[in-house]
Amino acid sequence: MNTGINKNENLMEHHDILELKRFNTPTIYNGWEQITNHDTAGECFNLEPLTDYMPQMGTMAGYAVTLVIEPGNREHVTGQPDAWSRYREYVAGVEGPKIVVVQDLDKPHTLGSFWGEVNANVHRALGCVGTITDGAIRDLDEMNNAGFKALARRLCVGHAFAWPVRWNCEVELFGTKIKPGQLIVADKHGFMAIPDEDHEKLLDAARYMDTNECSTIISAARSSAGKSIKEILDSIVEAEKQFGENVRKKFDRRGEW
Repeated sequence: MNTGINKNENLMEHHDILELKRFNTPTIYNGWEQITNHDTAGECFNLEPLTDYMPQMGTMAGYAVTLVIEPGNREHVTGQPDAWSRYREYVAGVEGPKIVVVQDLDKPHTLGSFWGEVNANVHRALGCVGTITDGAIRDLDEMNNAGFKALARRLCVGHAFAWPVRWNCEVELFGTKIKPGQLIVADKHGFMAIPDEDHEKLLDAARYMDTNECSTIISAARSSAGKSIKEILDSIVEAEKQFGENVRKKFDRRGEW
């Protein structure tokens, strides 16, 4: 286990993260696919379904602090009696905003939740804005009251032996590997784990793609009053061409959407 503090040299400015949160994850994805060299059909986002239990909070963005738990194994409680203090020191030492990414070794039959009213408030005090876990959460109303967003596999009643097992290590959730310090964006659609090399251009790309959609295809589709079906379809085709041309000029890419 690596207990050192992660120093990510590619941190976005906090004001850029705040602006990034104004977009939903599909819009962020639309920008990301224009600037990345990763496989946009199968990398860096969840490949399995999960639930956003606080969709009213909108998009959350932050840097991953990672944790592995195994609530069905009581041996971790006696085997690592100081695990909580060491884990919390790790969380406190990472620059925020932070999202706690928790891999549950008991999945898909998780026996207890690491998350509830107490842990949500404690982690909020440590600069964390929410969590993504392939296990369970509980105390849903109380977590909402704490302002702690959660994406998870399911809800449950108990906590069993939800104890820190490993932290500050690579984890895998919902078919996606996440490293400590990765920029995470998440909402009701799912989550993305942004590669470090894509941070610099991400916000500008998302902003541009959103504007490009609104000023071309969406505008054409909504300006249909008094037009025949042929005129509507022709205007949409022209708008699609303009959309693609805008993307090619901006990113030197093929203009996918």
